[in-house]
Amino acid sequence: MNQLLVQQIIKNALIEDIGTNDLTTELIFEEEARVHAVLIAKSPGRVAGLSIAKQTFLMLDPEVIFEARVADGMDVLSGTILADIVGRARGVLSAERVALNVLQRMSGIATQTQLLCEKVKDYPTQIVDTRKTLPGLRMFDKYAVTVGGGRNHRFGLYDAVLIKDNHIAAMGSITAAVTRVKEKVGPFIKIEVETDTLDQVAEAIKCPIDVILLDNMNPQNMRVAVNLVAKRMLTEASGGVTPETVQDYAKTGVDLISVGWLTHSVRALDISLDILGVVL
Repeated sequence: MNQLLVQQIIKNALIEDIGTNDLTTELIFEEEARVHAVLIAKSPGRVAGLSIAKQTFLMLDPEVIFEARVADGMDVLSGTILADIVGRARGVLSAERVALNVLQRMSGIATQTQLLCEKVKDYPTQIVDTRKTLPGLRMFDKYAVTVGGGRNHRFGLYDAVLIKDNHIAAMGSITAAVTRVKEKVGPFIKIEVETDTLDQVAEAIKCPIDVILLDNMNPQNMRVAVNLVAKRMLTEASGGVTPETVQDYAKTGVDLISVGWLTHSVRALDISLDILGVVL
């Protein structure tokens, strides 16, 4: 991850939460008071974001000691201590909410991604994410997907061409849209086209593209589409994928399965920060 962007995201989040000051903590603790705290998993799952949490505490107390007991990518049980923290009480408690928000969200994404990846491990397909991320936290969300065993789709509108239904409607056809793009795009940019029907798939495979997106097709039609493509380019399934149906899509032979809810409907992993005592 780009550390300059990481620092900026953390800084903005802390400013949003603290404002001019942490009124409660500053009234209770003297400036030099120090505490020992631990981060504890309150539910089982896969951990992601410990380095982000550490940087959050360091931003408010450069002398804080943050010792991780586990690493990103490890699966933990409820009750597992994730890290020990020793530092100034004001810094630890003022950073607590931001650190937990990020750590819980990222661990929740990693946990759900790992569960999906486990379901398709016996098939030649990969779970990938989408751009349906929380604004401002895309870097963290997409990193968490990789910790869960998934792969990243494009990061933004700038790093790949994806010709979607509205682009096709505006141009009149898939062929016309691809032709317009190929006239202007460089040779190192990948081109993907969204298709909704088998007729569109038949048109798309005649175009010079790299990936065909099979959108909201049932597994039966998707299998037909994958056979039509016949490995000319990569195929991507999108829409209607759940933990219950993901194997059905994987069985069609599709190369990629993109899942938006991994990052747009996150179920945070339950993690807490507990103060064990004051340090003299």
